[in-house]
Amino acid sequence: MDFKPQTVYELIGGEEPLRLLVDSFYDKVDTDPILRPMYPPELAESKRRLFLFLVQFFGGPSHYSEERGHPRLRMRHFPFAINLQARDHWLEHMWNAIDETGIAEPARSMMRDYFERSSAFLINRPDEVEVSD
Repeated sequence: MDFKPQTVYELIGGEEPLRLLVDSFYDKVDTDPILRPMYPPELAESKRRLFLFLVQFFGGPSHYSEERGHPRLRMRHFPFAINLQARDHWLEHMWNAIDETGIAEPARSMMRDYFERSSAFLINRPDEVEVSD
């Protein structure tokens, strides 16, 4: 008997939960004063790319790579000033989106772990601190 561990994609039931996750996440980004300026005025393409990336990363079809090549996350995010504050906002919104989407264990912990590690990896301006009036 062969044991094949399930992917996150399989555990959550495919694409629809990831679509809901991305929608929930971008609803939060759209009103975030730290993150919103990093995104284009229209969020549809950013949403589509994140959706395709997450589908592929978590074990679904590889449409992201077919369309955009290797993800190269650090390179693609380098033009944006990602400091600890921006990372924390991003991560909080993603974790809240996971909760709102109702993603259950063990996929919930697997996703939270990935997002925590990858968001820390994308910090490219660690010494920049936002100053508020």
